[in-house]
Amino acid sequence: MNHPNQSQYPMVSVISVNYNQAEATVDMLGSLEKLTYPNYEVIVVDNGSTQDLREAIKVRFPTTHLIKSKKNLGFAGGNNLGIKSAKGDYIMLLNNDTIADPGFLEPLVKKCMDDPSAGTVSPKILFHHTPGMLQYAGLSEISRFTVRNKGRGYGKMDMGQFDSDCETFFAHGAAMMIPRKVIQEVGLMAEVYFLYYEEMDWVRRIRNAGYKVYYVHNARIHHKESLSTGKKSPLKTYYMQRARLIYLRRNVTGGGLWVALLFQCFVAIPKNILSLLLSGRFDLLKAYIRAIWWNVKNFRNRQVFDHPALHEPSHEH
Repeated sequence: MNHPNQSQYPMVSVISVNYNQAEATVDMLGSLEKLTYPNYEVIVVDNGSTQDLREAIKVRFPTTHLIKSKKNLGFAGGNNLGIKSAKGDYIMLLNNDTIADPGFLEPLVKKCMDDPSAGTVSPKILFHHTPGMLQYAGLSEISRFTVRNKGRGYGKMDMGQFDSDCETFFAHGAAMMIPRKVIQEVGLMAEVYFLYYEEMDWVRRIRNAGYKVYYVHNARIHHKESLSTGKKSPLKTYYMQRARLIYLRRNVTGGGLWVALLFQCFVAIPKNILSLLLSGRFDLLKAYIRAIWWNVKNFRNRQVFDHPALHEPSHEH
């Protein structure tokens, strides 16, 4: 790769985490080969996979840096491992189940360079299997009661109705760019989550530090969505509910936290348990109750509130 003017094209580190999805990761890397941005590196973190990625990457994508973790560190831990070895001025987290448009990096870098208060930016995200259908054009604030939020444009056909940049509450974990200086200030993602809500927590910390969050309309990726955890699997149910309660505990304080926890205990949790009982999904019910019990057991565990700092990389791969 050539070395263009750093001030015009600062280096971007594209980081993707793989867990037993060699085929999806290879597809994603194939799309990155077509990028028009002239100064980037690609880092793939193999997160304790049983499949061996090395041969596929070494032969087809020799410039990709492969970091192999002996165990599955989860979404936060895997990305953090990649960030620690990244050289870029901008860190681009990209799910391995995405296909990037060739020109998607330029508008994201430009937004960050034009506005020094930009703490994180996300592109327009479309569903890969339903061409033209939007997944992300911004996200609303998370309700402290339901611990859920709404996607702007979610499930609508892209008719150009979201073709202008705007501030938004949250970036999207499938594709988000963060300036290195912001990570140095706020730290890395909290690894207590393992899966789900970790990027929401991170973006909230970035916003709390005074930075803005942007949706950038003219950068686009296509997302295959939830390949690794499956729809309504016990794994997804467990980590989603566990993370929802962790997010609440880390991000709502004082009386508001107690009101939110009471709502969970007397409204949300009984309603979800009843729904799972009626549907006969006892596998999901067991996973759901395990997630609640994890939070009860760890209610006084201060490590739930930790997150690692970013120390400068050794630049060794």
